[in-house]
Amino acid sequence: MSDWYWWMLLGMAIVTYIPRAFPLTFLEGKELPPVISGVLRNIPYAVLGALIFPAVIYIQEGNILFGVFGSIVAFALAFLFQNVMIVVLGTIGFLAIYSLLF
Repeated sequence: MSDWYWWMLLGMAIVTYIPRAFPLTFLEGKELPPVISGVLRNIPYAVLGALIFPAVIYIQEGNILFGVFGSIVAFALAFLFQNVMIVVLGTIGFLAIYSLLF
């Protein structure tokens, strides 16, 4: 490998290490204001929604209803059972039957 790859690898390692090390070193033992804590607590859900939503729309080319029905079933199962395995397997089963029928 050329030197360029090693510099790129080092740069990526530094860029991903800084956001992880900063809170551990500088914010250890300090209490954050409730507003900031609330925002930081909700970031994973916002990122997950931003990653999943485009996939729901484009899951099957030319058939948006496939993704819409799948997300409705997933939300319903999550609301009723709150078990990830039941939600995933139930949604897969529903979409398998839906794809056979339509």
